[in-house]
Amino acid sequence: MSLHMAVEVVRDSEISLTAQIQGFIKSEIAAGGLHAGTRLPSSRRLADDLDVSRSVVVEAYGQLVAEGYLEAVQGAGTRVVGHLAAESVVPALPGADRVPGVRWDLRPGGGGLPDFPRRDWLACYERALRSGAPSAHACPPLAGTDALRLELAQYLGRARGVRTTAERLAVVGGFAQGLGLLCGVLRRQGVGAIGVEDPGHPGQRRFLRDCGVRPLPLPVDEAGLDVTALAATDLRAVLVTPTHQYPTGVTLRDDRREQLVRWARETDGLIIEDDYDGGLWYERGRRPSALQRLAPERVVYAGTASKSLAPGLRLGWLAAPPELLDRLLRERARHDLGTETLTQLAFAELLRGGLLDRHLRRLNSRAGSRRQALVEAVRRQLPGAEVPGPAAGLHAYLRLPPHTDEEALVSGALRRSVAVRGGAACHARPRRDAPALVVGHAHLPRSGITEAVRVLAEVMSR
Repeated sequence: MSLHMAVEVVRDSEISLTAQIQGFIKSEIAAGGLHAGTRLPSSRRLADDLDVSRSVVVEAYGQLVAEGYLEAVQGAGTRVVGHLAAESVVPALPGADRVPGVRWDLRPGGGGLPDFPRRDWLACYERALRSGAPSAHACPPLAGTDALRLELAQYLGRARGVRTTAERLAVVGGFAQGLGLLCGVLRRQGVGAIGVEDPGHPGQRRFLRDCGVRPLPLPVDEAGLDVTALAATDLRAVLVTPTHQYPTGVTLRDDRREQLVRWARETDGLIIEDDYDGGLWYERGRRPSALQRLAPERVVYAGTASKSLAPGLRLGWLAAPPELLDRLLRERARHDLGTETLTQLAFAELLRGGLLDRHLRRLNSRAGSRRQALVEAVRRQLPGAEVPGPAAGLHAYLRLPPHTDEEALVSGALRRSVAVRGGAACHARPRRDAPALVVGHAHLPRSGITEAVRVLAEVMSR
């Protein structure tokens, strides 16, 4: 199984790479990020992911086995020792714009979806159906099935560094439902506004307003959210995309992360972390861990299967502090009776067998190839334009040369059968000094990306 684990190493440190890996795994086990029984990547796979010698990982694993942290079982891989008895989990409570048919649709989510693992999903769904447990056909627990919450806790701790437990997780019908529930709870607590990133997702701003909460735009720069601007307000909640900011793609810098957590603790504030494409990271080297790990008591971590599998699944999850999770489930009880059970059980099977990891590796490989085609085409055909940010997600931010007429470019490209979204729509306050395009690339063939960029260059030249 091609498992992934979010290990952080520093190459120019005085501490050896082997010792860093050992220390990281020990601290994650102690902090609850790596759960008893969690299967770790093979030494070969982890060495490849970290771009280190395999002997470094073999030595680290061997020492941890000797010290009793890990166990190596023939044919079953390396796992965190099962020193904790397994306990049953008790639930915490008893549009894209329409456009004419075009040849190349470069909009995020425009007319194309990532490869769905149909065969794996069918096998997992069949196993869920064959389980025979009566609970699979009963009304689901409000917080989600025990099976999925257990698998999610292990997966999120291993792959994203999230510090949570099954009891602190809730399965929801996609991120939108989770955000709606959070808005309802915050309103009842007297919170009437939420800070949002600017530029950010325009649909998210509309959604917040429809939920009765005022979105207050906060600037984003090369280091991510401007926390100083946040601290100058009287806000008590903020919604951020720290790993891969939408739409610019920048990652929230480490010092900004610490500053943001400090703001939350000093103001009794709440951070909502939208990790909308957390598993889609194909840049070599370190993949940022979840912000939530810095302050689990102040951050609600929100994830979704929309980007990694399919938006139609309507499957998401929230990792929240216990008291807030209780309020979220009470809020949910006013609206529905939980997320459909069989889909949860099938997704739990996908996680348990390492099949989601395998799917993400394939998807990352494909998306990385498409992004590289975009970068090369922009370099050759659009002088003065650039694609900033790490290689991640299903979209890229294309900064255009200054004084480019973004609106004219978008409309001209559409007349040439290329649909693309301008960056201006993502700004809460209109700006003409930062022309850009938000380009969805993962669903297109490399040749299509090259041809679409050629059309953009021809329109710009005119």
